[in-house]
Amino acid sequence: MTQAKSGDTVRINYTGRLTDGTEFDSSAGREPLEFTLGAGQVIPGLEKHIDGMEVGAKDTVTIPSDAAYGPHRPEAIQTVERASVPENVPLDIGAQLQARTPDGQTVPLTVVGVDESSVQLDANHPLAGKDLVFDVELVEIVNAA
Repeated sequence: MTQAKSGDTVRINYTGRLTDGTEFDSSAGREPLEFTLGAGQVIPGLEKHIDGMEVGAKDTVTIPSDAAYGPHRPEAIQTVERASVPENVPLDIGAQLQARTPDGQTVPLTVVGVDESSVQLDANHPLAGKDLVFDVELVEIVNAA
């Protein structure tokens, strides 16, 4: 059978879970995820695991946080004055916000703390610092390199 290799465009079905079994994403009910191996379009650990898989193969892989979304970085949590946040922006704990850097990049933020004068915002990816478990099936190699 044909094996996936760097440069191939592949399609996979997957379910992603935390190590405690909590599902965070799945292709179930959608088209398989399509991406090019080696292009950095998915987390490094998943990409590495799929490289060498045969079409039709199914597998489960645990990806350590350093090969997924990296470690949780405490310095990515910032406190800003509440007055600097527009009044129409929801500040419930867990609310997902976006900010723009001076160079125009969009940064996703999560509200992790609120009091009368300040808001704590976390720029870490929500899955940073977590090991991830994926059930994956290589459905197809769309374009071989």
